[in-house]
Amino acid sequence: MRILVDGYNVIRRLPELQAVERAEGLAAGREALCSRLRAYRRGRGHAVTVVFDGAGGAGESSGAGGLTVRFSRAGETADAVIARLLEAGGSGVVVVSSDTAVAAGARRAGAAAVTAEEFGARLETVAFSVLKGLEEESPPAPAKGKGPSRRPPKAERARRARLRKL
Repeated sequence: MRILVDGYNVIRRLPELQAVERAEGLAAGREALCSRLRAYRRGRGHAVTVVFDGAGGAGESSGAGGLTVRFSRAGETADAVIARLLEAGGSGVVVVSSDTAVAAGARRAGAAAVTAEEFGARLETVAFSVLKGLEEESPPAPAKGKGPSRRPPKAERARRARLRKL
């Protein structure tokens, strides 16, 4: 699975990263997010790309821990870079952003969208699991019974399956 992260959106939505950015500056906030994403990648093994607006640099760099960091070009936003990456291969991708326009674009491209707050909770869970050497528990299977089907549509089931793999 491939995960695209809207970098500054996540930093400004998670209180602990927001505090780092306010206290130490923008570069420290970026590094704190990248550090958490590297730990997440080690724990889950998914390909993670984080996209930032281009003030800090240009182009793409593969950092330590298998995390890909991309900066938008001058005059381009991170949202446009995410949209371009989705065009290249949108299905099977999970986009992390609380920006409604980015989430809507992800869904149009066939990708799943997760808010920054939801992903922040998953980051903490995986970090704790890695720290303790535990595997994530899967939710119990629902009880089978008679009655009308409550099965969601196929597209919704596929989206939920991708999100469970996070």
